[in-house]
Amino acid sequence: MSLPVARVLIDSPLPQLDRLFDYAIPREFDALAQPGVRVKVPLRSAGRVVEGFLVERAVAEEGGRPLSEIEDVVSSVPVLTPDLYRLVRRVADRAAGSAADILRLAIPKRMVRAEKVWLASETPEAPRIDETVRQWARMRLSGFPGLDEAMRADARITLDAPPHPVRLPAGDDIGAWAELLAALAIDTLARGRTAVVVVPDHRDRAQIEEALAGRVPLAAVVRHDAAQSSPARYAAYLRTLAEAPCIVVGNRSAVYAPARDLGLVAIWDDGDPLLGEPLSPGVHARDAALLRQELEGGALVFAGHTRTTDVERLVAVGWVRDLPARRRVGARVVLSATREGESRGTRVPSTAYAAAREALAHGPVLVQVSRPGYAPVLVCAECRHPARCRHCAGPLHARGPGTVPVCTWCGRSAHAWRCSECDSDRVRMASSGSERTADELGRAFPGTRVIVADGDHPVLRVDDRPALVVATRGGEPIARGGYRAVILLDGDRMLMADDLRIGESCLRWWSNAAALAAPGAPVHLVGVTGAVARALATWTQPAYARAELADRLPLRMPPTVRVAALSGARRSVDTALRKLREDVPELDADAILGPVDGEDGARALVRFDYARGARVAESLRASVVSDAVSGRRPPRGKGQVRRNTLRVRVDVPDLEL
Repeated sequence: MSLPVARVLIDSPLPQLDRLFDYAIPREFDALAQPGVRVKVPLRSAGRVVEGFLVERAVAEEGGRPLSEIEDVVSSVPVLTPDLYRLVRRVADRAAGSAADILRLAIPKRMVRAEKVWLASETPEAPRIDETVRQWARMRLSGFPGLDEAMRADARITLDAPPHPVRLPAGDDIGAWAELLAALAIDTLARGRTAVVVVPDHRDRAQIEEALAGRVPLAAVVRHDAAQSSPARYAAYLRTLAEAPCIVVGNRSAVYAPARDLGLVAIWDDGDPLLGEPLSPGVHARDAALLRQELEGGALVFAGHTRTTDVERLVAVGWVRDLPARRRVGARVVLSATREGESRGTRVPSTAYAAAREALAHGPVLVQVSRPGYAPVLVCAECRHPARCRHCAGPLHARGPGTVPVCTWCGRSAHAWRCSECDSDRVRMASSGSERTADELGRAFPGTRVIVADGDHPVLRVDDRPALVVATRGGEPIARGGYRAVILLDGDRMLMADDLRIGESCLRWWSNAAALAAPGAPVHLVGVTGAVARALATWTQPAYARAELADRLPLRMPPTVRVAALSGARRSVDTALRKLREDVPELDADAILGPVDGEDGARALVRFDYARGARVAESLRASVVSDAVSGRRPPRGKGQVRRNTLRVRVDVPDLEL
């Protein structure tokens, strides 16, 4: 006689529990205990009841080993679909992580009231798209020859978005890129399939939603965003479980939305760090989308104003297809430098001043700066030594002219400050933030509105009246009709950051700001020369990405190779590296960098080719589990508990030890 068995994935952060456990299904739960539901099960080793997901049902012959029984079925709603579990398992294995960690990101917490409302509501119907809207979508997509055929063939493609704003029928302006992605989603929905659009933040999501408004039924657009309230987020997740297709728009976790008959996954601006998951196992939305497209099919689109080296590598190996636009459009970029007679340290050259003055006669002007605040960095006026707090040694900054310096770490005011090097009591500003730049430009252009847009002063939109909009990178508001001029300041300071990808990042910041300019409006890049400046001036971002790849290849730097970071106790790191050498003996002699001892333990990096990724991840994951098991509580009187210290993160973006 066979007995029903539930195979359960336990919701636990312990790596040794990242597998399916068998539990007997009591008779009273036989109808409710179906694959995908939440259940409560006993954990014998811990002596407590934990939650988990019933992944699949099996049968066991009577007389076999006894199994613990399911304690309860939390909900009858199957929130974990088979496709989602396969994706989560594949993503976790690739990243040497736990499936439970990814499921916490993919599936929101259960909200009882939202679930009851969903169960009581009618089943959503397939949305109807008007023929005029279909024609509009096809017209927008016609600017890329071969795009329609690639979409229907479920291809992987990359697009360079048009760099200019467009006017919606409702009167608001959005980026042309938002209309492009909206057209892709509408075309997919019109063919009866679901589209998932993943964007970095709420500003981008709002533009997509505005492009869809009035063209797609409101109920067919599902917001999938961590910023939502818990009931709203859970209700949106339940909607994606329905058979009726929809358009899912959200941040990085939306890539896991369990849509039926997936027809499109579109990633906007994959170089934005907000698309990288900070929580373990730290899988980028781009990598999760690639794995999902491989498992479920559907088209995969990477779009942006720039091209990351990660996507360009995929283009080079033929895994992603580059689809150029029928008509190449770029911003009108001017490389502004100081003229003869001007000081080399002049922050805004006369050419940029003249362009701003001329543009202010017609509308707003955008000025991009590197940092918020008034004076982000203070130094000694005599010896130029960085001004530090006497209590915590944190850097000092000024909140305004004539104000007492304040520590950015502990918040204490630095009254009667004196330099530790030369005993001077005077400070000077080493850099200018958004507020100080606004003061300077306000004096240079008296009578002109000055608007500050940064983290402390968020601004989403500005009108078409003359104004100087001083914004930090990524915080630029959208101007009605586009900016009449864009001034990009502090470029040389941005490029000095200690970051392997700083050139890519600067090109992305500047390109996104340039895309807010009105067609034909000048974009002045101040004080920057070299390959990054040339790529912006000629609007050849993919060529810059190719050159970066060529430079990194002989140095074996990501993304030409994958990099895993190990950290923890020195003994644990050494053991993991030794096991890795045994499991993957063909690793290069210089594949392992470190270990290097630090305050928090040892740290090492492992460089490996993509073809060896599965074996490296499997070995590292086994080491994490082994370290966790060896750290369990020993028998009484046999010593102290040794906590699990080994941590592994795969696909780190740089080689910083």
